[in-house]
Amino acid sequence: MAPRLFGTAGIRGPYLSRITPRLAYRLGLALAAMLGGGSATVGYDVRTTSPLLASMAASGLMAGGVDAVMLGVVPLPVASYSVPRTNSRAGIMVTASHNPPPDNGLKVIGEAGVEFTASREEELEALMAVEERSLLAPWDKVGRLLSGSEVRDYYMEDLVAKLAPENARRKPFLAVDCANGAASSVTPLVLRRLGLDKLVTFNCQEDGLFPGRQPEPRPDVLKPFIEAASGLGAEALLAHDGDADRLALGVQGYGFVKQDLVIALLAWWKLRDSPGTIIVSVDVGLEVQEVVEEMGGRLVRTRLGKIHEKLLEEEGAVLAAEPWKLIDPAWGRWVDGIYQAGLIAHITMVEGRSLRELLDMLPFYPSARLSFKVPGEAERDRLYDALIEEFTASFSRDAVNILPIDGMRVEYEDGSWVLLRKSGTEPKVRAYMQARSSDRLKALLDSIRDLVHRQAQRLEIKILAVEEHVSQPPGGPRGFRGRSV
Repeated sequence: MAPRLFGTAGIRGPYLSRITPRLAYRLGLALAAMLGGGSATVGYDVRTTSPLLASMAASGLMAGGVDAVMLGVVPLPVASYSVPRTNSRAGIMVTASHNPPPDNGLKVIGEAGVEFTASREEELEALMAVEERSLLAPWDKVGRLLSGSEVRDYYMEDLVAKLAPENARRKPFLAVDCANGAASSVTPLVLRRLGLDKLVTFNCQEDGLFPGRQPEPRPDVLKPFIEAASGLGAEALLAHDGDADRLALGVQGYGFVKQDLVIALLAWWKLRDSPGTIIVSVDVGLEVQEVVEEMGGRLVRTRLGKIHEKLLEEEGAVLAAEPWKLIDPAWGRWVDGIYQAGLIAHITMVEGRSLRELLDMLPFYPSARLSFKVPGEAERDRLYDALIEEFTASFSRDAVNILPIDGMRVEYEDGSWVLLRKSGTEPKVRAYMQARSSDRLKALLDSIRDLVHRQAQRLEIKILAVEEHVSQPPGGPRGFRGRSV
């Protein structure tokens, strides 16, 4: 059985070996068959191969009888926004998000700007296997090529109208880093229009070679830019990936801010006035859980990369988030790093407190994330299967709860937990863990490292690289201090 084209974030991989112009055309043609008419938007990021792939996807749409609304270079949130804004029935975004420059990808967006669910992706993939000629529209029914270049401006206008504070108690000095990506001419403008008259930018010139830094906003990648922003006097750095569905935060006194703290801050903000449901991915930790419980909310966990699907099931949810990514249904039903940047600015302006002060009220516990890179997807799958077998036998013995919804997460009585899963977009096996003490975290880290290296050696799979990030609370672990604030 051939492997599925779609992973956790659309179709993504190296150009020509996995992502080809032919594939983009077939995707557009299959989507046209699924839609049966109307229009679909097409946007693309700054990668060198993106205009070509977008043109091919648009050709497929038109060949199948659907109008193609070309957006040009736009961030992924703008492509999502474009579907309801133009009354289109779907959208295609050409992007590889945070992947390296040689990669590219194809993401399909449905009604209301919601990313396609796994079941709709399966339906689309089946159509991509149908004989091409049977999907072609006759000469008098082919789709039109339309311009949607104005949609980006509409997006910025609507976003500023949504987040502009009526009474700003302060105007923070912030820095923004767009990774030379598609948000380079969007996020800085949005923040300035929200009232930030003191803003410094890094890597905000569009360039598909990503010369400023790697497009993934990891702690090691962002460290020099966080230090530079602090050196210039900015209280925080807001940093995107290549297509701006992601946002990372660096704050004076914290450095790179652990994503669980960012989600906890946003959950606190949404739950201040009334309780509600907060959806998070399975790798989100104790900080968010504690804040949601203390604020009277309800926490629901789901698969990483599928928070949009869970949002469809939980209609009353007030927020859906995973590390780096946010969906606020009050704004739109899509992941939006630009909105997240604007919302963080809005919170500190309205609250009259710095981001350091806001973060200081949140719980903070030691945690770690590990990524083990192997030569290919076959090696990743073999290693992961072996790891899960031993992980289930040894790490689950004393567990008080086991979540097998995306990999396997085991939770212990002392509050510590470990998650083992494989990446859906890269040849990597990942491990996540957290504890209420540094000693307990170290013990978990040592056990996971030993497990992975032992199984890799047994299977004769070479580990090409290990990415490791350990987050320790300054001043030691602490609980939530913001219930009544």
